[in-house]
Parts: sequence; structure tokens; C-alpha cells
Amino acid sequence: MRYALVFLAAVKAGGCAATLTTSASREQLERMAEDSGAIHLFIEGVKQRELGPDFASGMLHIPLEEIESWMVASNGIVPSDGAKSDDPFNIIYSSGTTGTPKGIVQSHAMRWTQYSDTALQFLGSGLPLRSITSTPLYSNTTMIAFLAPLLAGGSVRITEKFDCATWLSAVEQDQATITMLVPIQYQRLMGFEGFERFDCSSLALKFCTSAPFSKDLKKRVLGRMPGALIEIYSMTEGGVVCLLPCHEFPDKLHTVGRPSPGSEIKVLNDADKEVTVGVTGNLVGRSAAVMTEYKNQPEKTSEAFWTDPNTGNRWMRMGDLGRLDEEGFVELSGRSKDLIISGGFNVYPSDLEAELEKEEDVLEAAVIGAASAKWGETPVGFVVLQSKDSDCQDLLSRVNSRVGKIQRLAALYSVPRLPRSHIGKLLKSHLREKLETID
Repeated sequence: MRYALVFLAAVKAGGCAATLTTSASREQLERMAEDSGAIHLFIEGVKQRELGPDFASGMLHIPLEEIESWMVASNGIVPSDGAKSDDPFNIIYSSGTTGTPKGIVQSHAMRWTQYSDTALQFLGSGLPLRSITSTPLYSNTTMIAFLAPLLAGGSVRITEKFDCATWLSAVEQDQATITMLVPIQYQRLMGFEGFERFDCSSLALKFCTSAPFSKDLKKRVLGRMPGALIEIYSMTEGGVVCLLPCHEFPDKLHTVGRPSPGSEIKVLNDADKEVTVGVTGNLVGRSAAVMTEYKNQPEKTSEAFWTDPNTGNRWMRMGDLGRLDEEGFVELSGRSKDLIISGGFNVYPSDLEAELEKEEDVLEAAVIGAASAKWGETPVGFVVLQSKDSDCQDLLSRVNSRVGKIQRLAALYSVPRLPRSHIGKLLKSHLREKLETID
């Protein structure tokens, strides 16, 4: 709650809120704090003691436990902030799944574009607006369950670390109508033995974003949880926003939906030329909701965009591989950086992960490229298994018998869990490090 107050107060005062993840290392946090340019650091006492007295010593430290002393009296007057539309609203640091976190600067105009329409839709729904968060406030994912309901005059319960029983109890107690969950949280709920004991009938709008949401998991959620289920595909940086109302398009659950009104998408080949429907390539998106910049990184900012030579319009590189079908639905093939090139042929990890997850004993799967003297790269898989008695070698043989020669996995390893970020994004960089240890 204190974190939320500081976030909203900083924006109301005309400042910029730079939210930092507590899961980052001390060195990362220090770099992010310095990069933000902030002069005030609001921090929990426990974390402050953990980081030590010399952490971010150039900033004024304010323990969150003492935030009440910063509050205006109940009868006080709050001056106008005077913020302009292109002023920074907040800085959100990337998850670091692709390296050192980058400071994504989001303006007042971007935030208004993102959430004013959503707030109006909430108001037009006629629902009592009671939202519940399930991910941290330093994640952009949380904002649709936090900012949009508040903008519409609703209420928000801010939860702590996600736990199935605690979350379900809060939904039942509040009669919550809106929530945002990431795929791993839906997966945990579907596997939670006590799920049926709780009344979730009030949940009218459920959102999902931030990580691949499998077709099978969507089906299970639709079958067991009431209300609408909407998948959102976008980036913290902005660009295209695709929406998939899963309850309306049960035959399109393998996609992430179509661009929302005001959003556009193109698929480009490696030479930045647009490809035809059905051809896989690099996704680029365009909308009014786009970041201002990566703070203090002009080269990275420039690399993030593609300018259409025919129109001069600027498009955001989404970092994903995908294709469009005849009806404009977007099917993802994986992150472009994760593409495996084996013997000169493209191998898409998502295709192999889907094959692995067809196996009854496989709960989760991830595929990465390993260096190969013969092929340049070769696919290697990691699986989380239901049974300790499952034989990885038999599993490997079965999957390899169903795929093309170039796609065959060179090795398969069983792991107790797949490494994920605080919002459930798969950290393949950690798997690459693990593979080096295995080798």
C-alpha cells in the first residue's frame, strides 16, 4: 500500500516514478537508481539494511514505514502538478531477460492512451469495479489491474507474493470483478487442489499477458473460471497491442489475437521487407502508445525502431517472430533472439516446446540453441516432469520421432523448475548458463 501511495504521489506532484524490482542484484539496483536520475529513494527498512548504508549514497533515503510524515493533512491543499503530455510519467526497468535492464520512459500521453479507453470500457460495463492485483507494482503488467480501475473510480486490492489460497480467498472476500494474472499463475491455480472450495463467480474480466499463454491452458481456464478471458500481447515499450477475447474465439486460442483499434502490425523478413500472410518473420508494431526512449541509451532507442521507407512512419520492433493468418490473427513463433539456426535452417523453439508439452509427463518445457561444431547450433530441451520415474531418453526418442530431421533435439534434461522472472517470463539466459555447467 505504501509503495502505491509513493507511486501515485510522485506522479501527482509532477515528478516521475522510477519503480525498481527487489529481485535484482545489488549492483543492478545501484545502476538503475543512478540511471534514473532520482534524488529521493523510498525503500523498506528491511531492504535498506540488506543493501547497506553505502547503497545509492547520493540519494535521500526515506523508509516506506515513515511515509505518513510525507502525507498532506486531510484538509490540506494539493497544488496543481502542471505536467505536460510529453513529460515522463514513470520509468520501468526491463526484466533483464535480454541483458542489463533498460529504463523504459513512459510519458503521461502514453499512459493516458493506454488506460483511458480501458477505464471507459470498465465504466460502460456496468460492473462494480473491484480489482485485484497479482503481480508487483514495479511490473508494467500490473498496471491494467491497478491504474485503469482507479482511473475509472474503482477500488484495487494490492496483494503481496502470489499464493493460490490467499489470492482465491481475496477474490471471494472482495467479490472482485477484475484481475490480471500471468500464465504461470493461471497454471498454478488450475493445479491447486483447493480451487473448487472458493467462490470466484464475481470475476467478470480476467486478463493475461507477459509470457506465452498456451492453447491448452486457455481452454482449462475457460472451462473452470467464470467471465471473460482476454489475452493481451504487447511490450512495456509499446508498439502494437493485440487482444484475444478467448471466450469469443475458441478456435483462435493458438494465437494472441488481432491488433486493437488504433494499433497496426507488420511482419518483416531479415532485410526489413514486408512478407505475405502466413510467412513467419520479425514483428513490428505501431500505435499511439509508445515509449519516449530508453533512458540514457540513444543507440538502444534507435535500434528499437524501424522506419518505413515508403511512409516515414516509425514502428516498434517487437522482438518476436510470428505470422498473420487470413483473418489478421497473430501467431507467435518465439523471441527473435531465441531463433535456432541449425545447418542453415531456422528452428523455432516454440514448435519443439509444444511437441514436448504434448507428452503426458511434461508439465513445462523450454528449448534453447546449443553450439554445435557440425550444425552451428542444435536444439537442446529442458523439461519439468510430473513423475521422477519418467525416462528422459524415452521422451526424447518419442518427440524426435515426430519432428523433422533438422528439428531433432540433441539432448533433453529434467529440471525441478524452469527459471522465471517475478512476472513469470522464462529466463532462457539462465538455461544457457546451466547448459554450460552440464557440458
